[in-house]
This record gives sequence, C-alpha cells and structure tokens, in this order.
Amino acid sequence: MFTKTKNIDTAFRHIKRFSIIVISISVLLSALTIFKAFQTISVLQSKVYVVANGKVLEAYAAERKDNIPVEAKDHIRTFHEFFFTLSPDEKLIQANVTRALYLADGSAKKQYDNLKESNYYDNIISGNLSQVVSMDSITLNLDQQPYSFRFYGKQVITRTTSIATRSLITEGLLRTVSRSDNNPHGFLIERWNIIENKDIDIKTR
Repeated sequence: MFTKTKNIDTAFRHIKRFSIIVISISVLLSALTIFKAFQTISVLQSKVYVVANGKVLEAYAAERKDNIPVEAKDHIRTFHEFFFTLSPDEKLIQANVTRALYLADGSAKKQYDNLKESNYYDNIISGNLSQVVSMDSITLNLDQQPYSFRFYGKQVITRTTSIATRSLITEGLLRTVSRSDNNPHGFLIERWNIIENKDIDIKTR
C-alpha cells in the first residue's frame, strides 16, 4: 500500500517537473516568437519602396539627423544645377530658375534680378548658348545652425564658336524648414553670394 502511494507520488513529481519544463520552454518560445515578430514588423515599417523611372527601388526610413550632411549637400547641389544650368529656351530658363528659387531666400532672387537686368538670359537665348554647371565639392559646417557652406564648381558655356569653362565659388547659410513638394530636402539657402565666377579655359570649336 505504502509502496503504491510512494510510486504514485514519485510519478506525480516527475509529471509535475516535466510539465514545468514544457511550460517554461513554451513560454520562452512564445516570447522569442513575439520579439522576432515585432523586430520584423519594425524592419518592414522602416522600408519604403520608391518607383523611379519605372523601376522599384527599396529605401529605408532613418532619423533626419543621420542624413543631414547628405541631404544638405544634395540641396545645395540641386539649387546650383537649377540656377546655372541653362539652355537657349525662355520657358526652360524660367522653369529651372523658378525651381531654384524655391530652395533659397531673397538673396537668390536678388542675384536673378541682377542677371535679368543685365540681359544675361536674353543673351543666352539670342546667342544660342548652353550652360551647364558641375559640382567639384561642398564644404559644410554643421557645428551650429544655420549651417554655413561653400560650393565649388565649374560652369561650361558652349557657344557656336567656343567652349568656355568658368570657375564657380559661392557661399551662404542653410536653414532647416518644413519639407514640401517644391523643397523635398527641407532646407532654405540664405545670404547666398557668388564669390568667384571667372574664365579658366576657353577652347575654339
């Protein structure tokens, strides 16, 4: 009788231990599964798929502070390309300059007005000139806002008889603003000034 009771008690303890082990493993597996699920969801939520030129590109969401140097330099480069890349087409010139002026304050508008008053754009159209700007480098000081920058680049001006290469150095400040369709980087160029713009090479065509 006592032996049977002892055997039942031993068996019960074994079943109890086994049950505790199974339940512990189940709880751990459930916790690990939930953790992995949240981790996967977090990664998937940070992914963005962008359609560009008919191709689907994968992008990742990130904190703005992580991308400030890249976005700031691209904003500066984009502004200069729109402002200085010109063709002998009045509508194209106006479209490019308008897009550039969305990225800067009144200092860029002032430069545009000065060029317009000196018949700069009229000369491009009447002379069938093409002007392209390329960036060499950008120095950017991120120590304090607004960020100061200096743009180094070249202008290539193609005329019917020659091709002129000019150095282009500008400087200004970069202030953080709200993003918009016309200003996707969320920066505004202020106190923009052209420091140098002179011929460095002229080739006859």
